[in-house]
Amino acid sequence: MWGRSKNLIIKWMMKEPRQSSFPLCDFERIKYELRPCDVLLFEGKSRISEMIKLITQSPWSHAALYIGRTHDIENPLLRERVLQYYDGSLNSPLIIESMLGKGTVVSSLDHYQKAHIRICRPAGISREDAERVIEFAIGRLGMDYGIRQNLDIARLMLPWNIMPRRWRSSLFQHKPGTPTQEICSSMIAEAFGSVSFPILPIVREDEHKGMKLFHRNTKLFTPRDFDYSPYFDIIKYPFITINDHGIYRRLPWEEEMASEHDIDEQASQP
Repeated sequence: MWGRSKNLIIKWMMKEPRQSSFPLCDFERIKYELRPCDVLLFEGKSRISEMIKLITQSPWSHAALYIGRTHDIENPLLRERVLQYYDGSLNSPLIIESMLGKGTVVSSLDHYQKAHIRICRPAGISREDAERVIEFAIGRLGMDYGIRQNLDIARLMLPWNIMPRRWRSSLFQHKPGTPTQEICSSMIAEAFGSVSFPILPIVREDEHKGMKLFHRNTKLFTPRDFDYSPYFDIIKYPFITINDHGIYRRLPWEEEMASEHDIDEQASQP
């Protein structure tokens, strides 16, 4: 009974309105420019996405790791594992993502062709470490999605002094033998942490007035942290480019300004 109710709740939380026919990004350009190990941020429109955006005070509700196309994966064992979890076109650009109701899966990026997307590229990462990050993520395929972890993160982001003691996070308490559950951003943060690549490290002064870094707990990362991190280059490819001098003046602007009702209506189209 609970299993059926749980599935209905997940379906309700994951339902998205119909996307606008005019996306903010040039999806074809994004596909062309992507490199394996890039982190992609998405502005989701589902109920759970809106909840995550509200909690994190960010437009980004979902993150995924780009791993390239199947022929880009040189290690035959890793390529075989990817194909165990993916049965689509072999020429599709692939991402690894953790999704509510599905766990950690490999998907075609084409599913997001009408989404608002941002590329976060790890600055200066070596090819060997980029491959290790991808290998780590592939090794997480099949793991469950951590619903409880999302609730813990929400509780941690609320003002501490108003939280009842019994609500304080149990995020670091795991029963022996219980598989660790993932959410999209924590899985990716853990992958980069496996090669000591910084995202938002804690910086402290040591006893010699030098600097020392501490890793953050990877389970506390949210999609916005990759956007905020100084160690990731932010790359955008808008649907309408304005690289030419003054071309923004020739865009098809309407004289009348859009109302809040127009914006809300477009966002909630069924």
